[in-house]
Amino acid sequence: MDSDPASVRQRIEAMEKLLERMFVIPGINKPVGLDVLLDLIPGVGTVSAAALGSYIAWEARNLGMSKWHLVRMGGNIGFDMLLGAIPFVGAVPDFFFRSNTRNLRIIKRHLDKHHPHTKVVEAGARPL
Repeated sequence: MDSDPASVRQRIEAMEKLLERMFVIPGINKPVGLDVLLDLIPGVGTVSAAALGSYIAWEARNLGMSKWHLVRMGGNIGFDMLLGAIPFVGAVPDFFFRSNTRNLRIIKRHLDKHHPHTKVVEAGARPL
């Protein structure tokens, strides 16, 4: 596994997409991923979703991000896990609180500042 910032960016973006935006629910056009689906499995699903989300934080640690950012990311994962711990109903708040997307945003800001060569222009993005 490559540890260069561009490869890390690709991996965490792919993991975030899997966890938060795997497919779109027809009718309401809201993306859903493995994170919400795992919350439907009492106990094991919530822990599994948190473990998968922790991979993103682990990659951030490998990038040398500050402890403050890692604590924020851990807080997002922990809060998401608490929401998901409520059997069946926990999937509803998790549908709106997307810890992995929040954590990806934190990492992207770090990468854009410290490794600007990793920036990727996304298809369909509008210029500012």
